Amino acid sequence: MAHYAKVLKGKVVQVIVAEKEFFDTLIDDSPGQWVQTSYNTRGGKHLKDGTPLRKNFAGINHNYDGTGFYEPQPFPSWTLNKTTYFWEPPKEYPDDGAKYVWDESKTDWVKV
Repeated sequence: MAHYAKVLKGKVVQVIVAEKEFFDTLIDDSPGQWVQTSYNTRGGKHLKDGTPLRKNFAGINHNYDGTGFYEPQPFPSWTLNKTTYFWEPPKEYPDDGAKYVWDESKTDWVKV
């Protein structure tokens, strides 16, 4: 079995588990296309030493640009890493053991 995402205008609207042969007989006249996604792919790497598929596992409302799946942008200042397809903040998360949350108005991490 494999996972497939229904993509409509660059957005994932549905994810199903099916055999590839299912699509040989599927009559789906709704708009969009089915794209295979891998449950074991994250950040452009396969978690079990296999071949990564489309950068990340697809989820509902994720984006798809023809190359990879990625989550909606969490903050306007964050940029998409085109290798991992993860959003990255303009400043790295502090490494002092404390907990922080992102404050977009300051474009910085704020200690909780």
